[in-house]
Amino acid sequence: MSRDILIVGAGLAGLFLALKLAPRRVTVLSQAPLGAASSSAWAQGGLAAALAADDDPALHAEDTLRAGAGLVDPAIARLVAEQGPARVADLIALGVPFDRTPDGKLAQSLEAAHSRPRVVRVSGDLAGKAIMDALTIAARAAAHIDVIEGARAVALLRDKDSAVSGVVCRDASGDAALEASETILATGGVGGLFEITTNPPEAMGQGLAMAARAGALIADPEFVQFHPTALDVGRDPAPLATEALRGEGAHLVNSEGQAFIADLAPRDVVARAIHEERRAGRGAFLDARGAIGAHFPKRFPTVFAACMAAGFDPRIAPIPVAPAAHYHMGGVATDAWGRSSLEGLSAVGECASTGAHGANRLASNSLLEAVVFAYRIAERLRDGGVRARGAPEHSAPPPPLPDAARAALRSLMRNHAGVTRDAPGLAQALDGVAELCNTHGHANALVAARLILTAALARQESRGAHYRSDFPDARAPQRTFLTRADCLAAPA
Repeated sequence: MSRDILIVGAGLAGLFLALKLAPRRVTVLSQAPLGAASSSAWAQGGLAAALAADDDPALHAEDTLRAGAGLVDPAIARLVAEQGPARVADLIALGVPFDRTPDGKLAQSLEAAHSRPRVVRVSGDLAGKAIMDALTIAARAAAHIDVIEGARAVALLRDKDSAVSGVVCRDASGDAALEASETILATGGVGGLFEITTNPPEAMGQGLAMAARAGALIADPEFVQFHPTALDVGRDPAPLATEALRGEGAHLVNSEGQAFIADLAPRDVVARAIHEERRAGRGAFLDARGAIGAHFPKRFPTVFAACMAAGFDPRIAPIPVAPAAHYHMGGVATDAWGRSSLEGLSAVGECASTGAHGANRLASNSLLEAVVFAYRIAERLRDGGVRARGAPEHSAPPPPLPDAARAALRSLMRNHAGVTRDAPGLAQALDGVAELCNTHGHANALVAARLILTAALARQESRGAHYRSDFPDARAPQRTFLTRADCLAAPA
């Protein structure tokens, strides 16, 4: 069946885009029931926007540039910051119950590397869930949105002119072609490629890999942000202890009770400091007893529930924490209107690389970027801009990756492409990925991993979330742009 506009993914970016395309017909392809298996729903901190009287989009853009370690596109940073307040208003109109102060204004919290409190939240740490709940209700009620649930896109279709013309989707009954005039990837990130992650296990870079297979330009894949304070309780995925805890006064300490890093330093700095404390055997803990204490259940219910489920009470004991793969700054390279390098293909949300995040995403800018660019893509496509595509030229879809191979891949990525990296480790990981490809075929997860590893090995410097212990200094700032062909040409 042929569709006009097809959105692959039903997280915040995908659903917000679908709603903003009204009245144009749109199909949303969701691998799980709406609202499930989405990193957006797990977001705790909230959405950053310059809304306060003492704040300004220019200040927000400056903070974004500073956090991004020289690789943020200044024009994109300004665009995102300037459009942020309007997109918050859109979410409020859709029913998102952001926290309010006693006088009715939006409550805003301070997070790392922000110069002002500007993060709007819901019940402390429930912003992602509340936003996704509101969007899910709105999408199910929208007459212009068709939803296909329980099917996973595994490859892009292309016509004789090489334009993207839909996807191959896979469900329990097998593979089927779903043709479309315009295809938008909103498939999320790559955290599931790593053994320790805060992301849903399904987040294994499938959009990144599908686009790369079709020849799309990929940007900055080496930059994977590790959230410094995942709960170190042996769960997969790892529960997250939101940065807002430190914004409200919680402190990082080691097992001896000593502070070892500024609590609100940029995420990459905090993640490396925690990594070093744990490697030295001193451990790392988030002490919220004095700052939050008895108020924990009400102010941060998600974190409190995760702690209690793990067998400790954060009101009376520090929280053990460790870095975990959390957000991908890289992705499918797009322009300011969400277009990829391939005709007929756009990308939005975490699977896209717009230039907004650089080498180290500013806290709570991810949800903001998702809605800003979803809105812009909707503006471009709502009243036209979609051309009919030719019949797709079918090719064999990629094979699935067996569970044992997936576990081996996640171990390779954790051990050699984590918080700190070096050439021998990255080369070992690339060799491991090549062996897995030889045994199991070029599964999407292996393609995504190879993109990350190839770019990480090529970047012989340390910048933002990419830290090379063999190249600890920074060089002149330069973004990475590559294709899958570049990876195949590089030595494995």
